[in-house]
Amino acid sequence: MVQTTICLCNRLCDEKACGQQSFAVGVSGGADSLALVYLLREWALRCGKKIVALTVDHQLRPTSRQEADYVAKLMRQAGIEHHILTWEGEKPVSGIETAAREARYRLLEDWCLSNGIYTIFMAHHKRDQAETFFIRLQRGSGLDGLCGIAPASSVGRLTVLRPLLDIAPEALRDYLNAANIRWVEDESNQCDDYLRVRVRKLLPQLAEVLGLSEERIVDTMATLRRSKAYLDEQTERIVKNQVQYFSDDVVAVSAGELLKLHPEMRFRLMARLLKQISGRVYPPRADDLENLCCRMEDAAFKSATLGGCEVCFRNGRFWIFREEKAAKSLSREQWRSFCEEYPRLKRMNIPARARRQLYWGLLNGKNLYIKS
Repeated sequence: MVQTTICLCNRLCDEKACGQQSFAVGVSGGADSLALVYLLREWALRCGKKIVALTVDHQLRPTSRQEADYVAKLMRQAGIEHHILTWEGEKPVSGIETAAREARYRLLEDWCLSNGIYTIFMAHHKRDQAETFFIRLQRGSGLDGLCGIAPASSVGRLTVLRPLLDIAPEALRDYLNAANIRWVEDESNQCDDYLRVRVRKLLPQLAEVLGLSEERIVDTMATLRRSKAYLDEQTERIVKNQVQYFSDDVVAVSAGELLKLHPEMRFRLMARLLKQISGRVYPPRADDLENLCCRMEDAAFKSATLGGCEVCFRNGRFWIFREEKAAKSLSREQWRSFCEEYPRLKRMNIPARARRQLYWGLLNGKNLYIKS
């Protein structure tokens, strides 16, 4: 079992991580992420790669810093560079799981990009996939959500690789036990306040009573992913042919072309654009996105906000741009000067808030995709 785990992880890393030299690894101190970082150390030594371990201290439990320090000690002994990233500030009263996940990915992305690393490994495994299926089913997810956790995905400009999705958690524990490595047991993994914990406890009963094993669930998700892959190809074709990019934060699409699309493709296009423009880990919830798409069909639609973005109708186009938290003002003179450098903008009736995103985004280092 241990040797099989090592071989499988090495093969998946070889497939997904060729061409780069430095990688980050998310390490919480639990069995899954510790097994991953030690497996990756073996792979990195064999392939001449460098790995950096990153631990996020969410400051949600009294023992969180102690656990992060324990990981630091293990990494030091293993000769692996390690950094602790801390989620500072007040924590939300509700939606703590979602907030913690978004904060975690934000901290990881910021550190990696600041240090010239563009790929991070995460330790999601086969049981995580099965749990995710039921969590998303309970939340009313569509096809994309029910496909589960992707082997490779993007968080902003950071690529996330998950080489353990075909490996059971028991195999990872066997690997650590064989190496005499002790992991941290997160007490929140036994707390029924969390939906994932309740689903985890239910899985053995589903297997026993219905024959709905983790293997069967994961196989079903693989079937769904084939359908998703085809629809993703069609969505990218629409993006290429119909979406006009003005900057990293501002895009526009013809209302006529958008509303001619099949409702499923319209839904997928909006999910794709909202996720990309917002920079969030996940697109908006399916029911919220369905509601927005329905509203956009109404001739009286003017604007709406969803998923960290604003959608605005102006002169036959839907403009999609990042929602402003604390908007900087933009004077007429500043915009006039900007349009002198980019004359194409003069002919476009761009919403005022999108103008601000274009102007201040360029000054803050965002990419601009219009010719001067």
